[in-house]
Order: sequence, then structure tokens, then C-alpha cells
Amino acid sequence: MKHNALSLLTALLLAAAVPASAAGCYADYKAKQDNPLRLHYGVAEIRGACNAGAARSELADRLAAQGWTLLNIVSVFGEEGLAQRKNSAGSNYLRF
Repeated sequence: MKHNALSLLTALLLAAAVPASAAGCYADYKAKQDNPLRLHYGVAEIRGACNAGAARSELADRLAAQGWTLLNIVSVFGEEGLAQRKNSAGSNYLRF
């Protein structure tokens, strides 16, 4: 009986230790390219900490690798905000 209680307690503690980002963290952002000037709005999954600062750092690198400059993070949100942003992001929905 003691072993079962310990196993249950261990399982509960491990479940509580799973980061909130495991549930899904996303950011919508604005980016640009120069010569010629191109702007885009997009939605991206954030793999690190689920906050604007972490999203800014993570997305700036991802976008730069494809020739884009991050202008700003509009917001950080969970899976519940994906559907309402899909049409606005168009081809930049979960692209970067």
C-alpha cells in the first residue's frame, strides 16, 4: 500500500512539473523585409517560456534566418486563440 501511494504521489508531482508551454504557447507578431519593403503578420508556436520576452528572442532568430526582421510581438496566448487569428495570418500561420 505504501508503494502505491508513493507511486501516485510521484506521478502527481511529475504531472505538476510539466511546463505550461506543453499545453501550447503561441505569439502573433509583425515582421518586415527591406528592399523592397514587405510586411507580414503571423502566428508562431513558442517552444520556450510563454511570455512576450521569450517569444521576441525566439522569433527574432527564426525570422532572421529567413531574411525577416521582427518588428513586435502583438500578444502571447494559448491554443484557445489560434482559430481567431488563422485567417489574418494567412500563409504565415505557424510558418515560422
